[in-house]
Amino acid sequence: MTRHPEQALYYDPASVAGKAPPIRDETDILIVGAGPAGLAAALTAAGHGLNVTLVDENPVPLETMGEEVPLHFGGRMGAAVSNRNSVLNTLLEARPEIAEALEAGVDVRLGTAVWGLFPQQPTRAWIAGAVAGLADDENAYLLRFRQVIVAAGRRDMGLAFDGWQRPGVMGISAAHRLATVYGALESRIAVVLGSDTHALATAHALSGKGVRIAAIVEQAAEVSGDAALLGLLVEQGAQVLTGHVIAEAGGDALGVKRVSVVAVDSAGHRVDGAQREIECDSVLLGVAAIPAIELVESAGCSTSFKAERGGHVADTDAALRTSLPYVLVAGDCAGAWSSKSLDEDIARREGRIAAQTALAALGVEIEQDEEAVLPDLPAGDIAARRADWVRASALHAQNEPYICLCEEVTAREIIGQQPPRYLGWPPAVAIPGSYKDSPNPDVTKRLTRACMGPCQGRRCREQVAGLLSLDSGVSVAEIALASFRPPVRPLSLRQAGQIEEVPQMQDRWDAWFDMPSQWTPFWLCAGQQTTARRPQETPGQPHSLHDNEG
Repeated sequence: MTRHPEQALYYDPASVAGKAPPIRDETDILIVGAGPAGLAAALTAAGHGLNVTLVDENPVPLETMGEEVPLHFGGRMGAAVSNRNSVLNTLLEARPEIAEALEAGVDVRLGTAVWGLFPQQPTRAWIAGAVAGLADDENAYLLRFRQVIVAAGRRDMGLAFDGWQRPGVMGISAAHRLATVYGALESRIAVVLGSDTHALATAHALSGKGVRIAAIVEQAAEVSGDAALLGLLVEQGAQVLTGHVIAEAGGDALGVKRVSVVAVDSAGHRVDGAQREIECDSVLLGVAAIPAIELVESAGCSTSFKAERGGHVADTDAALRTSLPYVLVAGDCAGAWSSKSLDEDIARREGRIAAQTALAALGVEIEQDEEAVLPDLPAGDIAARRADWVRASALHAQNEPYICLCEEVTAREIIGQQPPRYLGWPPAVAIPGSYKDSPNPDVTKRLTRACMGPCQGRRCREQVAGLLSLDSGVSVAEIALASFRPPVRPLSLRQAGQIEEVPQMQDRWDAWFDMPSQWTPFWLCAGQQTTARRPQETPGQPHSLHDNEG
């Protein structure tokens, strides 16, 4: 590209402008997630003369599962997860539509995570079109797409209580995946925390896999989920303890062996003498099903809190287009509600709608005959319910459990905006109402490091929002979503190092570290610590790594 002479004055040789990395692969329609919605989308999109690529991160590597990504697995993964071939066979048996997609000509990539979506935007001018970052066990690379359907599913809200760091405390969705997709759940007796329809339906499915549900614990005065499912669990021997929370998960380094449950009053305070013990080896967190929107949010799609869809979701139209018209969502990623938990055909219908929308956008004439999917009316104030759980379980816990297990941050430190204790600060002093103006989880993250650990906030993000809500009096629904940034899946340095660069990207690499040269002492570089202060030069002008030494 020819530059005007006046523009040459402002040319920055360290900029990435005009230095796009190589794109290894490309496809017309990229589908993220091989659950009911993603598979329905793939089968609908196949056979129209376009390249369709279906990516699913399962089987997830054991190392990633140990970091509680993408779900909260809680150390209850059986030995089978270390045998990739065995898990792959189990996965194919659990999802026979994968074989159908292969036969239909879909490029299916299992064990491959999408760690970022990068559409061309003012801050990403180097990108031509839209690009996805992919990684499997061996490689990390970039793939260009024209339309993407994100069917990333859901995850479970974390909830702190004394002992929740023990192996055996896990998300109920993670338990379901281990039992039904991996055949590797090490759990025999479980206590379920939460009673919405998703939690009850999953508990019932687990009971069919040999897990005895000992109790359903609910902090509210009433169970919020499907009455028929609750009746089935009671018939199987489950206790129903409303107005209760877990006081402590007891056990040892190998995991949970029992839980103590305690009654709470309407303000979440614990009732003296109202405590009992239940023997179990697992605690299943079913407080709330959270749509997994980290990919679409980090890509720049607008989001908002929609109670009828289970919380923060991407803003979409009836055709499931987001604010970026080439990014679509389907399945629990588009919203989680009771009837969808009971009927996978709703997610499949969303997958077909999204595929038809993508095909039409690419010029394929196809009859769009699916009716728009409408969510259920919300069952009460879900924002208040989540805050109530955080108050009764975490805020009123006796021994101040860590809300953020990765970075070891307590509720008091979050409310008091306490910097990390390794900096030598005195104990936090919570100042009630300190967030009255604008509670923001990102500010809390920067000050306390909560949500900055290996699990990338999956276990504590909603708890932080709940604490800010309780302290400020602002509803969880009105608190900004804590931001996601790529990579939204862990990447090893070995994988990250495989992402190709053009030679020009390595030119003047030292500027990225804010220094003229890695070998020049800072006292010889006065005034040159920023690129803006360095001598400007025109494209192609020869230079040396040491031409700025002074």
